[in-house]
Amino acid sequence: MPTMRLESRPSSGPESLLLDGHADDWVDVDGFEFPLRPALDPDEDKEYKAGKMTVKALHDGTDIFFMLQVDGDFAYSKGDDHKCPSVALMFQVGESATYHDMGGCKESPDTCNSTSCRGFEVDIMHFSIGNSIPGRLYGEGKGDGIVLVDMFSWNPHCRNIDGSGTSGNDSTALNNWKGAWWHSSFSFHSGKYFSARCAMDNLRFIEGDSPYGSPGQKGTYYFEFSRPLRTMDRLQQDAQFAIGQSSKFSAAFWYPTDGNPWHGAAHYTVSCDWVPMDVTPGFSTQGKVASSSWDAASGFALLLSFVAFCVSIFVGHLVSKRKEVPFTPIDRL
Repeated sequence: MPTMRLESRPSSGPESLLLDGHADDWVDVDGFEFPLRPALDPDEDKEYKAGKMTVKALHDGTDIFFMLQVDGDFAYSKGDDHKCPSVALMFQVGESATYHDMGGCKESPDTCNSTSCRGFEVDIMHFSIGNSIPGRLYGEGKGDGIVLVDMFSWNPHCRNIDGSGTSGNDSTALNNWKGAWWHSSFSFHSGKYFSARCAMDNLRFIEGDSPYGSPGQKGTYYFEFSRPLRTMDRLQQDAQFAIGQSSKFSAAFWYPTDGNPWHGAAHYTVSCDWVPMDVTPGFSTQGKVASSSWDAASGFALLLSFVAFCVSIFVGHLVSKRKEVPFTPIDRL
């Protein structure tokens, strides 16, 4: 399994990312293509027919960003998540957590808890678009179980919203994820292009524009997400990312094939095991400035040395060409 490497990008300036569901900011970022196969029966013959999932990822030293791209005809049914595409990201948290069975703890729903399943935790972000507006930002708050949900799991039957579960509720637990979505068939751009030109940003979609596009229109779905590299999690429910270290992740996709609603277990996934992910170090501005200053000083010193060397040769040449003064004995004076 190839390792996905996250490069760094500045958090501000022209290269910074605007979280709006559009891929414009990602055109120069290399993606990793994965075939989508049923999680419970990963047979090549049952692969998602419309194409592969492209996963792109970056970090800016503070936050981590993901862009998921999947070809698919536009399907949207307001208020019914199961008749709309959905995506999820899953990360290993506990050292014993497996990709299979969403953590792999053998305990039943009646016995699974933070003690009996310790070390089998996985972190899950699930994004359902049936109650969302394209181009709008969701998440970054209390998990409400509606659009963008931050969960943890020990196995498929033991899943909980962050901050809840058999170990008790934690009122300080937050959904640290933010996300937005888009489909390439939409007739106008709702993100950076218009928001930069309209202070009120009133050219975006609103709820009254639902279903936002024509059913069956060919195109590509875009799902864009971000989250801090580190969170204030106290219950081992969030994956913690560190620059220079590796993590393990997977991605899943649900689609209402032929208009039929999907169900939880009927999802496609990018692999049959964890996908390694490296968060690579970036070049700090301080390091660049220091390096530039050193290079300038070294160059100036080298120039002075060269000039001094040339002057010494020139002076030596003049001395060697000067005529000798004849010696006159004193007795001849």
